[in-house]
Amino acid sequence: MNWGVFEGLLSGVNKYSTAFGRIWLSLVFIFRVLVYVVAAERVWSDDHKDFDCNTRQPGCSNVCFDHFFPVSHIRLWALQLILVTCPSLLVIMHVAYREAREQKHREVVGENCHRLYPDLGKKRGGLWWTYLLSLVFKAAVDVVFLYIFYRFYKNYTLPSVVKCEIPPCPNIVDCFISRPTEKNIFTLFMVVTACLCILLSVVEACYLVGKRCHESLLSRSKSSRRETRQFRSIVHNKDCSLSHSEQDSFELGGQVFHAADCKLVMAPNTASSQIGEDVIS
Repeated sequence: MNWGVFEGLLSGVNKYSTAFGRIWLSLVFIFRVLVYVVAAERVWSDDHKDFDCNTRQPGCSNVCFDHFFPVSHIRLWALQLILVTCPSLLVIMHVAYREAREQKHREVVGENCHRLYPDLGKKRGGLWWTYLLSLVFKAAVDVVFLYIFYRFYKNYTLPSVVKCEIPPCPNIVDCFISRPTEKNIFTLFMVVTACLCILLSVVEACYLVGKRCHESLLSRSKSSRRETRQFRSIVHNKDCSLSHSEQDSFELGGQVFHAADCKLVMAPNTASSQIGEDVIS
């Protein structure tokens, strides 16, 4: 295994994850992948070889082993870890797609052009949906595999002795499982870590949705406050214009006259006064 490539993938996933995502990543790759690679494979390496039945009937032990162990724990865990970690790589691929699109846009328009994405790693738009769907998919995968383990192995435990009467066994035979206690410990450990990963994925999804709702509510409140301020400024300007027009009016004989009305009224009066002066003269 190339650990340099593995480290690069881990750093890329960790870069675009939230705090809950970083905890999930540490839990998966330290308490699940490393435990699987270092210890679990060795514990289940001799499960078929050391499965002994108290009979010498040919094929009896093979048939009983296939009945009680339809799928090996190791193969189920390997498939589970592959499916759980793949959605995190989709986030990196989406960010790489954004970077390639931004680079093409700069080549066409120019270096000083308007950027398509102000922050390539910020979870907005399609990247937000990709990240959210990856969380849902990871939690769903863990839930499905926990159900499969429960259906194959009741209570996620293995008995030390199983009784088998499947043909070609001549009668009810006792079959003994190797290292049952050690296998039960590792099985419960993997089940508990899977449950913790499910919990972290659900909490992170709720955090993303709650944060988006909070941001949308804040933007709406800011826009409503801005509209209210604009409306108040418009009303204030109208009130000021009305007050200035009222200052240009005066009251005479119980009637209100404006400056424009005074011009119309004063013009005939001046004409009549001029006529009276002519008659007197």
